[in-house]
Amino acid sequence: MPRTLTIFASVALLAGLCALALVGLHTRAKNRVRSASPPVAKTTAVKQDANAAPAAAAADKPAVLYFAKDPEPVPPFITQDLSGKPVSTAALKGKVILLNFWATWCGPCREEIPELIALQAQYPDQLAVVGVSEDDISPEQVAKFAQKMNINYPIVMATRQLDAEYDGIAAFPTSFLVSREGRVVQKDVGVYSFDYYNMQVRALLGLPVDARIETFQDVGQIFLKNAAHATELPGVSFAGLTPAQKKVALRQLNAKTCTCGCGMTLAQCRINDTTCPVSNELANKVVKEVVAGVTPKNVFSPKAQSQNR
Repeated sequence: MPRTLTIFASVALLAGLCALALVGLHTRAKNRVRSASPPVAKTTAVKQDANAAPAAAAADKPAVLYFAKDPEPVPPFITQDLSGKPVSTAALKGKVILLNFWATWCGPCREEIPELIALQAQYPDQLAVVGVSEDDISPEQVAKFAQKMNINYPIVMATRQLDAEYDGIAAFPTSFLVSREGRVVQKDVGVYSFDYYNMQVRALLGLPVDARIETFQDVGQIFLKNAAHATELPGVSFAGLTPAQKKVALRQLNAKTCTCGCGMTLAQCRINDTTCPVSNELANKVVKEVVAGVTPKNVFSPKAQSQNR
């Protein structure tokens, strides 16, 4: 074989191995989310919008901060950190809370930790960063990692109940931002800069910020259960439907379970992951069937139906 062809074959083989490695890492991350919380959100690093524009991009100096209008109360919890000290929403009342779901094996999470450390140091008495470890390793091992990273905020181990309360975790890291009044005003998925988090905290503390603050209605962007209130869904066209038909279509989209394996309804999947081809196809098929007056042949998930009653 000529030398040039040999080199080309070697490069192609290396590229193939790298691609397989990336797929393996993606699957590992997805499985870890799957083991943490049913129903499971697919692993995606993209934050999606259902009705408005829910979150500013992770820029150093965002021009706009988006907070939920009429935000829901923070799901209460009481647990212990890695040192055995109690951590609860009741004890943190009056502070801004940044509840950060992460894992030691997650590269983006490790990248974000110094930002959170600096943020906690900036507001020692007004902010409470709480790390929720989704690791499968022991708390002692997580504690060693935290010590090595010089983490200055409490870390608790995730539980099925905690993950279920804070549903819609599509990827790590995911942070829920809670106001001093105990309301969840935003959910940020992925790595964000110190400046972005700093602006959010300052705004919630009533301090001056170089950003415009806008609000959005939570229809699944923060808590997936609120997808039932959405009147529009990413990638789904309701054109040509009468108001009555649209109501029927939305009801079906909130009852029918997506078959991609996420465990969510079609509406939830479209909001949680707009790149999912399965929910995109099925959702638009439902709309077409409603327009044509066809009764869907699929069987709705009893679990999904009970969740939307």
